[in-house]
Order: sequence, then C-alpha cells, then structure tokens
Amino acid sequence: MGLDPGLRRLALGTLLAAYAGPVPPDWAVDLLADGLAGHTLFGTNVHDPAQLAASTAALRAGRPDVILAIDEEGGDVTRLAHATGSPYPGNAALGAVDDPDLTRAVYAAIGAELAAVGITLDLAPTVDVNTADENPVIGTRSFGADPKRVAVHSAAAVAGLQSVGVAACAKHFPGHGATVADSHHELPTVDVPPAVLRERDLPPFAAVIDAGVRAVMTAHIRVPALTADGPATFSRAVLHDLLRVEYGFTGTVITDALEMKGAALAAGGVGPAAVRALAAGADLLCIGAQVDADLVELVAAEIVGALGDGRLARARVEEAAGRTAALAGWSGPADAPPPAADDLGYAAALRAVHVEGDLPGPAPALVVQVHATSTVAEGRVPWGLGPHLAAGVEQARAVAGETDPAALRRLAGQRPVVLVGRHLHRLPGARELVEALAATHPVTVVEMGWPGDWRPTGARAFVATYGASHANGHAAARVLGLTD
Repeated sequence: MGLDPGLRRLALGTLLAAYAGPVPPDWAVDLLADGLAGHTLFGTNVHDPAQLAASTAALRAGRPDVILAIDEEGGDVTRLAHATGSPYPGNAALGAVDDPDLTRAVYAAIGAELAAVGITLDLAPTVDVNTADENPVIGTRSFGADPKRVAVHSAAAVAGLQSVGVAACAKHFPGHGATVADSHHELPTVDVPPAVLRERDLPPFAAVIDAGVRAVMTAHIRVPALTADGPATFSRAVLHDLLRVEYGFTGTVITDALEMKGAALAAGGVGPAAVRALAAGADLLCIGAQVDADLVELVAAEIVGALGDGRLARARVEEAAGRTAALAGWSGPADAPPPAADDLGYAAALRAVHVEGDLPGPAPALVVQVHATSTVAEGRVPWGLGPHLAAGVEQARAVAGETDPAALRRLAGQRPVVLVGRHLHRLPGARELVEALAATHPVTVVEMGWPGDWRPTGARAFVATYGASHANGHAAARVLGLTD
C-alpha cells in the first residue's frame, strides 16, 4: 500500500535533495512536480555556466518555484569554481581587510553570478566566530575570532547576496567556531553555558536576523546545557526557544546535511534524523550530497509514518512546508544588480595579505608547497602559488613528516625558499619541517589557511593570505614578486 498522496506531498515539501552529474535525471525533475522543495547543487553538478544554467532551467520546468541551493562561500568553499579555485577571497580574508563595504560588494558579485545561472539560495555566509585555532572545519570560512567584527561582516554579506535576489542562509546555528572536531565525521561538543554562547557565538546571528536574512542553517554540534546528548539540529531548545523566541527569527530554518555523521549517527539514519529535526523546529531538511530517488522516498515515508504514529504533529510539518514555500517564493529586490568589476576579488585578496618580517629580494626562489588534505566542505579544489608563478620559477612539493629538509636544501642551493602551506600549525610534522629548513636556509612561510598563533622559529618572513582561493594565491605571488 502506497503513501497517502497528500501526506507524501507535504513531506516532500520539507526536503532538499541532490543528484549526481551535470544533467538532472528524470527522477530529480519528476519529484519536483510531486512537491519536492528543491535540490542542492555540488561541484559534480557544475561544469561551466552555460551547462549549469541549462540544468537549473530543466529543474525549474519541474516546478517554477523550486529552491535551487548551492554552497558558494567564495574562498575555500566554492562550487562554481571548484576546478580552478574561487576568484574571490573568503570570509577570513574579508574580515582581515575589515571593510564592510568590500564584503558587501564581494557577496553581491558572488550573488550576481549565482542569479545568472538560476541559483536561488546560497548556503552562505558562514557566520561562525572561529575562536579555536585548531578548528578543522570552519577556519578561513569565518570572518574572524572577534564576535563584533564577525557580526558586522556577516550582516554585510547577507545584504550583498540578497541585494541581487539570491536568498542568504547564515550558518551554523548556534555557532560551530569553538569546535575542534568536524561534524561531517562525528558529533562535536561545545561544553559552555548559554551565557557564553550569547556573548561569543550568537552576536553574528543577531546581526543577520536584523539584516533580514531569509534562512539560518543548524549545526550538528552538541551543547550539553541546551541539547543534552544530541545535536542542535534535533534540539527544540535551540531551534525554537533560542532562535525563534529569543532572537526573533521568522524565516526558514534549514538543517545541515542529515547524511553527516553528526546527525545520522545520533538519530540512527537519515530518515529518523529528518523526523527529529522537524519535531525540533527545522523547516527545510538538507538530505546531503549522496542522494537518489529511493532515499528521498525513504525519508518522505519516515515523515509520513511519524505523522501517523504521533512522533510528528501535522501542524508542525505544515508550518515547515509553509516556511519553505515562502523561501521558494521570495524574489528579492526588483533592481538589476550593477556589474561587478572584473578584478574585485583579486584586489580584495591583495588587501588581505599580511606580511611579518623581511621578504626575500628579487633573486629567484624555490617555491615548496606542503601537501595538505581538504575537508568535505572544501572538496578537492586546486590551491597554492603554482598557477601564478612567473616562467622559470621552480616549484617542488613536500609532505610533512616524510620529506627530508636536507633534500630541499640541496634542491634550493643558494636560492631562498618560499614554503607554502595550509594550517601548518596543526599539520603533523609541518612545524618540524619548516623549522629544520629555516635553521640553515632563508625561508619565507606563506600560510594559506587559518594562521593561528604559531610562528616558525628562524623564518625570515611569515605571510598570511587568510585563505587558499585562486584570488589568494594570485595575491600572495604578487606580494612576493613571483609573478610576471
């Protein structure tokens, strides 16, 4: 016996699915006609602007008011430019420049690119306050470690996106910046009283709510004082009492991907996670990236089953579907966006570069890039100085903990070394490699991740780019005199 058609449509109206490849499969379009709220697009869905625009048009044929979402933060998290790296710096670089007008302009430019290819919802900005240098998942995605600065830039980013008709989604409520674990792989804990959250983590959310942000994304983090043993995504105390009542948010609450371990493991699967999130007060459920028709139907069936056995009240699901429909129907201002300057992102990244110490002179240098893995959020996006180096500048690669510093010294000869890395302070073996090389050789360190407090002993200079986007790499190479 099949699901009640009305209840199935109601359940589908709370779901954000996904599909693989550059062409939407038939099921992805058909489910939209059946009431599915929309899809999240990932790098695997993006080849070029013309192809992406064709994909969104095909999806919109399934239903005109479909929500088409993407994680386009600029900086280290990009889907539009996943093959090359973003032409815009990310939040950490914008926070380092500390020019809210620039932040607004960069996000308006990103939004204009999204609108041109048919995207309606940007799952950005990240408004977490990155107070933990060891944070493995936020880092350069944050505007900084100061709540006031993050609040100002978060509001500017929302204003920029929404000024061009793309809805913004501030994330990750109630704040992922103090964690030292990645919620893609486990359930992080932030064991502080609510008063600390209000002072440290929540000011940016208050600022974006005042700025009219259309959506807020939940965090799969545990805050024992509020969430007991589960994540915030499943906590009515967080999603209703704190976000809705205390902070007055009236827009759409979107979950982080329910396939993430921080949610799925806590609930016993994506279907039960969807029910718990709805019960807590979430409106639009992001299933994740690994989605097919069977999984969507399974989640919808779990929601319908919960309506039948009392785990969910129909009024709660109707409320969620209504808020999701309101987000889908939002079109933003009528004014056409001004054209963005071609070099906006690169100029912004150049302003963010911070140099400590004495840079090497014009003599040729050996550029050494230290291997670094990427997070699930970032994906495998190219980074470094390589694409920007002048002809004749030699580049080598090193693996922290494996590469012999003596071998790099022999390769460099009389040349200074420019050592490029990401999050060197928390990469096993990286500190030892840098400092062993710097003990006998002139070394400039270029940190393209979150810089932290560590500075390598013996290095002649330390250069922080506050991100590893294409724009950041270009800016660093220019500052170091390594470009043509």
